[in-house]
Amino acid sequence: MAVLIDSPVWPWRGRRWSHLVSDVSYEELHAFVDAELGIPRRAFQGDHYDVPEDLYDIAVAAGAEPIGSRELLSRLMAAGLRCRKPRPPQRAT
Repeated sequence: MAVLIDSPVWPWRGRRWSHLVSDVSYEELHAFVDAELGIPRRAFQGDHYDVPEDLYDIAVAAGAEPIGSRELLSRLMAAGLRCRKPRPPQRAT
C-alpha cells in the first residue's frame, strides 16, 4: 500500500488540513479512506482527499506514509495520478 499524507498545514475554515493520496491508484485511495477514515466519497478532490488535522494521526496509524508536500506532489505526478485543474482560456490582446 502506498497511501501518502502531508502535514496538516493548509488552512481552511479555521482548521488545518493535509492531503491524502495514493501513488498506486485511486481505487487504493478510496479503499483506504472508506476503511480507515470514514471520509465521504464526495470529499474526493479529483486526485486527493483533504484530511482535517484531527484525523492525521489516525491516518498515519492506519498506514499512511507521512511525507513532505513536495515529495507527495512529486510521487503523485510520477505515478501519473495528478489531476490538474484546467486553466482558463487566454484572452487575445
